Amino acid sequence: MEEGRALFVQIAEQLEASVLDGSLAEGERAPSTNELASFHRINPATAAKGINLLVDRGILLKRRGLGMFVAPGAREILTAQRRQQFAAHYLDPIITEARAVGLSVDTIIEMLRSRA
Repeated sequence: MEEGRALFVQIAEQLEASVLDGSLAEGERAPSTNELASFHRINPATAAKGINLLVDRGILLKRRGLGMFVAPGAREILTAQRRQQFAAHYLDPIITEARAVGLSVDTIIEMLRSRA
């Protein structure tokens, strides 16, 4: 766990990463609150808060009496969200700076291709 970042957010991000890399497949049972709490040595309420973030976003589904499961389409949802975040965090600042120094979109694309 990382210092300075909320534990429940880190729990949610770890589960997201597992869905994205396929180690936690759609329809598969996700770790329970108690399993996460025991593994990370944190309060079960903290683990539940992380899980609930993913439930609220449609990544995990609660099945009463059975546990949490990865929702159908969860990987696509996460991929789309990550792409939007990538554009907002990386591309928008690049475009703003490129405009400030007079670079065209074609020049930016050429620069990206030459470094890829």
